[in-house]
Amino acid sequence: MSVNDWFAASYAEAKGKFLDAAKGAGAELTSHPHPLKGPAGEDLALDVARLGPADAGRVLVTSSATHGIEGFCGSGCQVGFLESGLHRELPAGTALLHVHAHNPHGFAHQRRVTEDNVDLNRNFIDFSAPPPANPDYDEVHPWLVPASWEGPDRQAADAAILGYIEERGLFAFQAAVSGGQWGHPDGLFFGGQAPTWSRRTIEATAGAKLAGTGHVALIDFHTGLGPRGHGELIAVGAPGSAEHKRTLEWYGDAVKSPEAGDSVSAVVKGTIEEGYGGILTDTEATTIAIEYGTLPAEQVLQALRADNWLHLHGQVDSALGREIKTEIRAAFYGEDKTWCEDVWEQANALARQALRGLAES
Repeated sequence: MSVNDWFAASYAEAKGKFLDAAKGAGAELTSHPHPLKGPAGEDLALDVARLGPADAGRVLVTSSATHGIEGFCGSGCQVGFLESGLHRELPAGTALLHVHAHNPHGFAHQRRVTEDNVDLNRNFIDFSAPPPANPDYDEVHPWLVPASWEGPDRQAADAAILGYIEERGLFAFQAAVSGGQWGHPDGLFFGGQAPTWSRRTIEATAGAKLAGTGHVALIDFHTGLGPRGHGELIAVGAPGSAEHKRTLEWYGDAVKSPEAGDSVSAVVKGTIEEGYGGILTDTEATTIAIEYGTLPAEQVLQALRADNWLHLHGQVDSALGREIKTEIRAAFYGEDKTWCEDVWEQANALARQALRGLAES
């Protein structure tokens, strides 16, 4: 089976490959069915495969599809780990936990968000307190969500965005849009107003599967930012924190930090890594995201705007709808043989670095 064969063309195919590979590796499988269906009526689920001793004090967790459509990448790497025998290289007292499709609805429908238009990677905040403010997003929101995708409304919105970028820079616009917002349910990067199905399921799963673990290392797979095929390692702990120092020790100087200003990612709140950290309060955690580039940032943001408009106002089964779906797929899935091989090579090395780090912790 070649590297390319580990990657899939649809959620259903990705799920099938993951389950087959997990069974072939002898993994303990747990499935959490989603209440909704995929676009062809297929069943959706968050699936978990565990390998290694039941009493392991250290666990490497890999997770895919936090941002649904980005699951093509993470799922392919998880199948690769299972097919290539990563579980046969586990240090003593160490286990593997592959969490497949944090956001299965978004994965199946080729959307970055959940069924309720929530960015899961902004959903892990304390909803009993006032949500974080993002006045910069409030300013640009009307331009991101025009009433029409073609014609004067779109032209005026694009002109306003261009003016903002010319005045403040592309990264400032990216930060305003992608930092997360909790006040516009019809907007982009919406963090929600309550925990989503995915968040609740992740919290229950992590709580059950990782309780009593001494040290957890998490690798969360993402796509859509940076040079094509390059995986940027993004630290989660604040610079200077024990977790950040440990991340640098494990993975080296290639690690970047949004808080330090050297990452392709803006500073965001309510991330999946914060979610796992909040669940594992008595566990040492070393978490990292790997962000693989696909297309230039302007094209990725444009694809997100288009997909958001499509599901608010358009028809997916139309010529324009199919065009938009092609664009957003390309924005988050490189898909060609070279891209898949580059992604896998970096993921394979990263997982082994994580296991070495756990063994020495």
